[in-house]
Amino acid sequence: MEKFVHKVAPIVLRQRSERLEILAFRHPRAGIQLVKGTWEKGESAEGASLRELAEESGIENATVERALGQLPFRRIRQHWHFYLCKTDGHLPDRWTFYTRDGGGHLFDFFWHDLQQPPGVGWHADFRRALTFVRRRMQEEEGLL
Repeated sequence: MEKFVHKVAPIVLRQRSERLEILAFRHPRAGIQLVKGTWEKGESAEGASLRELAEESGIENATVERALGQLPFRRIRQHWHFYLCKTDGHLPDRWTFYTRDGGGHLFDFFWHDLQQPPGVGWHADFRRALTFVRRRMQEEEGLL
């Protein structure tokens, strides 16, 4: 039996005029991504999502609204759990955040229009994740 590492992906969305946007960032070595990290033993999925969101983006005032679903990545032996998160207050259009993960990186955060396909700068696994989130939002909310 294949052993998968469980990951959480906290999803932050915002409505901008007619567009629904998703929080994304440029990793200095691994392309454009969504926030994602390892679900540690003893943590709840919701707690792991909020921890990863804070560690990778600096957002510490978030709450989990609901689970969006799960997506297996067999090639990399990971199972991603997506959680829609809400933040208190306004987030800027762009910001940078220094994370200590992986030896330390400066992440450049921005908002991606969820109706737009990911460009070539997106990491392949996150292109798939973006498509998954877009479909879930269409199914659940009819937002797109």
